[in-house]
Amino acid sequence: MTPNASHIVHVVDDDDAVRLGLCALLASVGIEARPYPSATQFLADLSPDISGCIVLDIRMPGMSGLELQQVLNSRNIALPVIIISGHGDVPMAVRAMKAGASDFLVKPFNEQDLLDRIQQCMEAHATAQRDLQIRQEAARRFVGLTAREREVLERVMAGQHNKAIAFDLGISEKTVDVHRFNIMRKTGARTVPELIQLRLLANQATES
Repeated sequence: MTPNASHIVHVVDDDDAVRLGLCALLASVGIEARPYPSATQFLADLSPDISGCIVLDIRMPGMSGLELQQVLNSRNIALPVIIISGHGDVPMAVRAMKAGASDFLVKPFNEQDLLDRIQQCMEAHATAQRDLQIRQEAARRFVGLTAREREVLERVMAGQHNKAIAFDLGISEKTVDVHRFNIMRKTGARTVPELIQLRLLANQATES
């Protein structure tokens, strides 16, 4: 795994041996790791453009891993989180999973298992981010449509032909043709199926 911003692993654990050991393990396979001895220290260094993955101990003095995760959720920071828990902390780890954590491991865990989980989480997060960017780009293509063009678009999405659209809106078919041409030009769609696909993606961006 080539080190880059999206592959940084933030290790948050109050146990010095565990924290430093994990960082050494990650460095040995070319993954950049940043250690934090507490949840509050992690939050103090938190930047809006943070990327990568978080390996988080569930039970720590002061702010617990679950509490940190709740703070991240409240700030809409959607980094993948892998929870590390002791056997007695499994119920808490399950709560963390329900709150959005990607995975959890029970100590002592296999090092390769952790590396595999990190790889999977990062790949899944990268895919989700790419999908989000595609949906957001699709939504931006519809921003410049006029109110009338949006009315025509809704009817195109419903499968109506120009004659039915013209009747519904009380305009001529020629005017419908003009609106459809403008819709295609503004969105960059080359065909009606492509326009429909773009609109569906744009709707998903609004819903997410």
